[in-house]
Amino acid sequence: MIPIPLEEPTTNCCNAKFIEESSKCSDCKENAVYIDDEEDELIHKAMRSINTFQAHENEIYLRGKDEYGNDFQVVFDSYDFLNWIDTEHLAYIKQKLIEYIELK
Repeated sequence: MIPIPLEEPTTNCCNAKFIEESSKCSDCKENAVYIDDEEDELIHKAMRSINTFQAHENEIYLRGKDEYGNDFQVVFDSYDFLNWIDTEHLAYIKQKLIEYIELK
């Protein structure tokens, strides 16, 4: 899997990231709207191997190696996880995996 770099917004501003013209940068007076650094960006990682599973209190932990061989861990809310990963979803995952294996 090749990670897709996030594009930097285009602007002539000297020191900030902007997405649209409608306000002014305090330093260079360019017209633009500042992108809040607090805003969450989607993190896309691939867990290539799972080596640890743990269910503790109200959390599920999966630990493994990412696409670069580095360790990382994902933590899920147990209740939410069980609501999403039900028997219907498991059957769908199995179906897609079988289709993938048959194409190889």
